[in-house]
Amino acid sequence: MPSDLVLLLLICLPFAGSLATAIIPTSARTLAGSIAGAVTFAVTALVVLVYGQMVAESVLHARVEWLPQLGLDLVIRLDGLAWLFAVMISGIGFLVVIYALYYMSPKDPVPRFFSFLLAFMGAMLGIVLSGNIIQLVVFWELTSIVSFLLIGYWHQNAAARDGARMALIVTGSGGLALFGGMLLLGHIVGPPSPRARSSPSSSGCRAP
Repeated sequence: MPSDLVLLLLICLPFAGSLATAIIPTSARTLAGSIAGAVTFAVTALVVLVYGQMVAESVLHARVEWLPQLGLDLVIRLDGLAWLFAVMISGIGFLVVIYALYYMSPKDPVPRFFSFLLAFMGAMLGIVLSGNIIQLVVFWELTSIVSFLLIGYWHQNAAARDGARMALIVTGSGGLALFGGMLLLGHIVGPPSPRARSSPSSSGCRAP
């Protein structure tokens, strides 16, 4: 399988699984667990299988045009450190799915939990695989929103609501600080030249 397709699947599969588990009935506990387990296992397997190619090429890239007139593309970058974090995120996500199937009460809306979990996993993978600063900020803010939903999953519990609000304040404030820092760096460095935007090798250098 081409490496660029693998990298795109690493980002897209968790969000596709999140959408799938969000639209199924809340009583479909087994189906939701099967979807979440299959997605997390597939992502973990893809990360493991791409290791040899990553070692041979040092860095793997995938690039999709987004707003080419502004020089904005979706860039996914996988090096050794990103691979390590991707294995941790996907592997732990798979273990959490297995544990949740036995831990969650039959009365809980399990599909909603798995939808939040898969979205959080996708956002985390987006952070470690981002090939440019804009993506990094977007995925960071997405983790803030999804972590708020995850922590507040048992919204009928006052402690869960308080914890969710605190998590949103902390991560949201950190995201604003990150965004401010990125704007400052962009002002110092300046916009990339047209030649740098069109160079394939330069896309790998715009890593966070």
